Amino acid sequence: MQDKTITFTIKDEHEKLMHKNLLEVYNALQEKGYNPVSQIVGYLLSEDPTYITTHNNARSIVRRIDRDELLQILVKHYLKEQ
Repeated sequence: MQDKTITFTIKDEHEKLMHKNLLEVYNALQEKGYNPVSQIVGYLLSEDPTYITTHNNARSIVRRIDRDELLQILVKHYLKEQ
């Protein structure tokens, strides 16, 4: 009998949490009638939290996301898709 071990990395889980948080912010912005992509980009470039609505606690959630780390992940994934 072979024992198969599933590997687990914290980095993968951290990226999943960032994705979940970003999706929550995106949905809150969309619910309020904003252009979510433009608002999130504005926040990422300026770090001004007023780009993000307080609806569904989105402003608080977006502050949990490390902007530099998110930008690195976004660029990595974008280049992977090309």
